[in-house]
Parts: sequence; C-alpha cells; structure tokens
Amino acid sequence: MTTDRLHRKILVMKISIIIPIHNEEVLLPDVMKNIRRLAFEKEIILVDDGSTDGTHALLKKESSFPDTKVLYHGINQGKGASIRTGLQQVTGDIVIIQDADMEYNSDEIPRVLEPILKGETQVSYGSRFLGRINNMRLPNRVANHLLAWMVSLLYGQVITDEATAYKAFRTEVIQSIPLNCTRFEFCPEITAKVLKRGYKIIEVPVSYTARTFEEGKKIGWKDFFQAVKILLKYRFRD
Repeated sequence: MTTDRLHRKILVMKISIIIPIHNEEVLLPDVMKNIRRLAFEKEIILVDDGSTDGTHALLKKESSFPDTKVLYHGINQGKGASIRTGLQQVTGDIVIIQDADMEYNSDEIPRVLEPILKGETQVSYGSRFLGRINNMRLPNRVANHLLAWMVSLLYGQVITDEATAYKAFRTEVIQSIPLNCTRFEFCPEITAKVLKRGYKIIEVPVSYTARTFEEGKKIGWKDFFQAVKILLKYRFRD
C-alpha cells in the first residue's frame, strides 16, 4: 500500500488514543500539544488516575475540546485500571495507548497504526528494541529482554518488546478481551490474551527516551516479577 493510500485510509477512520495519567502536570501540556498536531480524526480519552498535583486543573481545560473525553478516578488505581476505564468510552475504529510522560514520540503513532491500516494484522506494537533507545538502564534492558523471551517461549510468537507502551488494536479486538489488570500488568495480560486468541502481533520500530525515578518514572522491579507471574498464569488459563 502506497503512502498516499495509507494517508487516505487513516483520514477516513477514527483513532481512539487512551492516555492514563497520574501526576503529570509538567509534561502533560507537551504531550497534548503533540497529540493534537496529528493530522487524522481522533478521539482523545484522558483518564486522571487520582492525581494530587496540578493535573486536574489542566484536564479541566482539555475537556473543552470537542474531540476529548476526560475521566477521573477518585483514588489512584493504576495504569491498567485507567486503560480499562478508557476502553469503556472508546468509539473509534482503532485504539492506541499513549503515555503522558514524553518517553515516546507521538509523531510515530501513524507508524504503529500502519500494519493495522494495511490489513496485515489487528494488533500492532511499537518496539523500542527495533528502534532507538536513549537512557535505558541496564537492569531495565535485561528485564525487558527476559519478558519478550518469555512471551516467545510460552506463546509461540517471537516479539522483541512485550512491555512497550505503544500498543494498538482494532477496537473490536481489545473490547472483546476481558481484562483484570490494575497496574502495569496490562502489558503482559493483553499480550498473553491476544496471542492465546490467535491474533498476530506485528512490531514496528519506535524511539524511546527513558525517564529516571527522580523524573517521575513509576514502574519498578516488583512490576517485573508481577509480569512474569501474569505471563505464566495466562498461558494455562483464560
């Protein structure tokens, strides 16, 4: 499919972008500026997961845009819970997850959507390890490689980046899959359940610049062990 045909196809579809948010008053304005710059019809679903900084005030302003839905959790529940809340409001043809911390470049969203737009798959991931990575610590690299290796071993499809935030789905696919996740176990749970249902995941390269914990990064080593547990759990049950 040519670039022009891809461009025309994305223009006649609605893309739902779910953005889970917790205490991101500093970076959220830049994220929203970049997302709004994307030249296709979109539905932006912002889920405030019990923020205690100035995020709430920023979201009140964002709610005035006609393409934007703002949802609130009274208390912090986790990224997975925020995505589940957002999925209840999705009306677009394709869903993609966007973090609110600028680690990923939203200009690359069309690249992640491309395999779905081409009809090659119904699930597409943006792989950091096929693209360019900046500032990722060695323990995080090792953990990510181990999780990808576990997916390949347990579920029979070789992938390079199970824990990427950039995951895109045909809406009917992700809405048909029951999810139980609350925190970062969204990634292993959706990956396991997608593969067990026979869907093919196509990966495309994306760029990534890691934050430190001092800068606000929230995922930690406990989440790695939880991901291992989830991948093992759903290999042998639904």
